[in-house]
Amino acid sequence: MTIEERAEKAVELKTKGGYNCSQAVTAVLADQTDLSEEQLKQISAGFCAGMGNMEATCGALIGAGMIAGSKTEGIGTLKKTRQIQEAFMDRCGAIKCRDLKAITDGKPLCSCEDCVRNAVLIYGEVMKQK
Repeated sequence: MTIEERAEKAVELKTKGGYNCSQAVTAVLADQTDLSEEQLKQISAGFCAGMGNMEATCGALIGAGMIAGSKTEGIGTLKKTRQIQEAFMDRCGAIKCRDLKAITDGKPLCSCEDCVRNAVLIYGEVMKQK
């Protein structure tokens, strides 16, 4: 599955229910880790809505960082997650859920679906996944 297909699958998981933003990202990237999709779904459950209150970092972005940590086995992870975060900020306009969901001109800065899509795509770019 290409990274673009993974991104669309993550959006589908998020929109059809049963997966929050962080879970959708970790689920489609589960094969990048030694953990099962179900284990990742449990681990990432608390990272939706900016850690449950829309005040903190976007759950989709956290999910991408979690997978990067597993993929790098903790070596050089800070550099990779910083690259993911910077690219997410550039593409989405913010990293905090509250700011991403702020309504301007009748729509949010970046929808949950676009945050999920962008987190997967950016993970692919930074981690050189096709």
